[in-house]
Parts: sequence; structure tokens; C-alpha cells
Amino acid sequence: MIVRRDEKVRLISHIPLFQSCSQAERARFATILTQVDVPAGEVLMREGEPGDRFFVLVKGHAEVRKGNRKIGTLGAGDFAGEVALLTNAPRMATVRTTTPVTALEATHDGFSALLDTSPAIQRKLLRALADRLAPAAV
Repeated sequence: MIVRRDEKVRLISHIPLFQSCSQAERARFATILTQVDVPAGEVLMREGEPGDRFFVLVKGHAEVRKGNRKIGTLGAGDFAGEVALLTNAPRMATVRTTTPVTALEATHDGFSALLDTSPAIQRKLLRALADRLAPAAV
């Protein structure tokens, strides 16, 4: 399965972090997404480790655990790691594939390069992140 650019843009449009971006801005983000195929049982991200990747699941399932407790599952269209693209915060949970997964991956370096060339996208994403984190702030 090869994920086409228009499918990448469609998937991005459902992610809260990118909802204020225009279709053209989402298409620019889609250019830094790389398709990865991951076997069942692989860790996509581990709680407490530095975050340097963001994933959007295209196909398959993954389990989300915080400590020893399962806190959720991910399937097609779900995403994880978006905060790591904008911060240096450690991972808040572990995500492990439970079936073979096809995902789209963005690296911190690719994302930073995109933001360096587009201050408009940068402002929109920082605002969306602040809105998302505000309810947890003291």
C-alpha cells in the first residue's frame, strides 16, 4: 500500500493541531511525511523518552499505555506524538503496535525545517498547541 499525497492531506485535516491550517499549508506538511510499515509488537514511542517523531496511523492498530495501565487504542486516522514536534517534552505514554501498521511519520528535524520556512504555519500550530495545553495549565 502506497499512501498518496491527497490521502496524506485528508488524514492531516482531521488532526486538531492542523485544523486551522489551509489546505495548501496541510499539503506542505504532507511533503515531510514518510510512509513507514511497522510489524506487530513494535514500540513507536516509549514513555519518558525524548520525542522526535509524530505518527498518523493509516492502517492497523496500536495500544497506548501509561505505566502499566492501558489508556487507549489507536486505529486508522489516529495520531500520536504531535506535541513532540513543537516541544522537547518527554513522551507521556508508550505506543506499541498490536497489528502490522502502515503509518505516516514526521521527524522533528523535518518539521522544524518546514516551520523555519513558513512563519504563518508556525503561528497557527503554536496557537493550536497552546489551546490544547491550556486546560491542563495551572
